[in-house]
Formats: sequence, structure tokens, C-alpha cells
Amino acid sequence: MEKLCGVDEAGRGPLCGPVVAAAVILDPARPIAGLADSKKLSEKRREKLAIEIREKALAWCIAEASVEEIDRLNILHATMLAMQRAVAGLALVPDRVLVDGNRCPRLDVPCEAVVKGDSLVAEISAASILAKTARDAQLLELDKRYPQYGLAGHKGYPTAAHLAALRAHGACDIYRKSFGPVRDVIANPPLWTDED
Repeated sequence: MEKLCGVDEAGRGPLCGPVVAAAVILDPARPIAGLADSKKLSEKRREKLAIEIREKALAWCIAEASVEEIDRLNILHATMLAMQRAVAGLALVPDRVLVDGNRCPRLDVPCEAVVKGDSLVAEISAASILAKTARDAQLLELDKRYPQYGLAGHKGYPTAAHLAALRAHGACDIYRKSFGPVRDVIANPPLWTDED
């Protein structure tokens, strides 16, 4: 039986926090109903499926690349690094890896990119759910530490409310300094900061 691994990421677009990747090898003997692109599922449904995936998958791993790595490498290379870490962290070595999107990380096993894979391949859907739920949980934790940014609501994406909060409070160390809107705020900091 071929051990097929699906890989996906969450958090390429946000202005803050790590980029998170997940790798999943599903167990054909224990199918999981309702797998889909994580963005098309409600938060409650994602959370339930994430628990089921962790229980039933033959192997799974969640890994990330830090804000510092994103700023040093750029978001694409940091995403590939997080994906490499997720595959390397699996308890089983996959025979083949399918990655959501149009690029593959460098791996020691055959790898293929699948555009819209999170909607087409169950293993990638499962990875997408694990990556998104793990990253959302991190952002909820960051929201407790930095309530002024409203991270629990927008999860770090550049919404109008988030950009307004960033301009009002300035960028703290959880922000990706290489991203345009953050760079702009660093170059033109608010007249006062939370430290005043």
C-alpha cells in the first residue's frame, strides 16, 4: 500500500505570526468523512475534523517557520521550509508527497504540486485543516498577549481594522517586517506608542 502524504500551509498572507505547514498520511482503513479545503469549512467543523485527523491518520506533523525566518528568507522560502519540516517530522516516511499549490519543497521523496489540491486530494485537505486550526490557535494566544491588534478576529490578515490598529499601535515583534504594510508603519511610526 502506497503511503501518500498530503501537505498544505496556513498563514502566507497575514502580517504577523509564523507560517504553519502540516503533513498528513491518512489511513485508508479509517476514512474521515467531510474532508475539504479548510477555508470552506466553518471553524467548528474544522476543529472537529482536526481532532479526528489526529486520531485516525497513520501519521501527521505540524511544523512552522518563524517571523524571523520569513523576514530573512521571504515568505515563499519560509513556507517551503515549514513544509520540509512537516514532512521530516512524520513518524512514517511517505512513498509520495502531494503539495497544495504550484511549487514543491525540496524533499528526499517524490513530490508533486497539485493546484487546488486542498479541494481535490483528501490528504491535502486534512493537512490544510491541521495547518489552519494550529495557526488559528496560535493567533488566539497572541491575541491574549497583544489585544490591541484584534488578532482573534482577523487572524493577522491585512483587514481594514487590522491595518488601522497597526497604524495606531505600531508593529511589535510578532510582525513580519518584510511585509509592505508593516514596513510602512515601521518607517512612519505612530506619534505615541503603547510604551509611552
